[in-house]
Amino acid sequence: VCEHFHVPFQSGDNELLKAMARGYSIDRYRRIVDQIRSRMPNAAISADAIVGFPGESNAQFQRTLSLVAEIGFDLVNTAAYSPRPHTPAANWPDQVEEAVKVERLEELNLLVRKTALECSNRYLGRSVEVLAEAINPKDPQQLMGRTRTNRLTFFSANGYQPGNTVPVKIEAARAFSLTGIPMAEAALVI
Repeated sequence: VCEHFHVPFQSGDNELLKAMARGYSIDRYRRIVDQIRSRMPNAAISADAIVGFPGESNAQFQRTLSLVAEIGFDLVNTAAYSPRPHTPAANWPDQVEEAVKVERLEELNLLVRKTALECSNRYLGRSVEVLAEAINPKDPQQLMGRTRTNRLTFFSANGYQPGNTVPVKIEAARAFSLTGIPMAEAALVI
């Protein structure tokens, strides 16, 4: 079992969650995250969020930003609301303007990138187990794979192939990926 939990929240505002018919509150969401962290402090937590749901005020959007900053997600899949056929919200009169949706999505994405980078930095200098998934299409000398916390990681192929589990020492961290060298190579470099 990998130490990664995907726990969508959609909005940081209880009124919007009710309008979306989500069936949970932000307090319940926080309790779920707290339970995960109390049992697995180093687990990665990712989520989904929507901006611009019909009727979303700026204050409600700010509550979404506050929740993202508070939780410190490893990743948040973000989207601007778009009407779907045969859904009640598609016909609501208080649709959020496209320009506002774009602005809110950009602001949320900047925060998500910041929190993701903070999460990635915790791997620097550490050795992590990586399941090699494929050859890096941008560099055939590298493999790409996932840590046990679902972090995309690049490292030199050097005799390894997809399907191998490789201990990798992390040397560089970006918001949504890591780069390192296999421990056998790291031992030679040190």
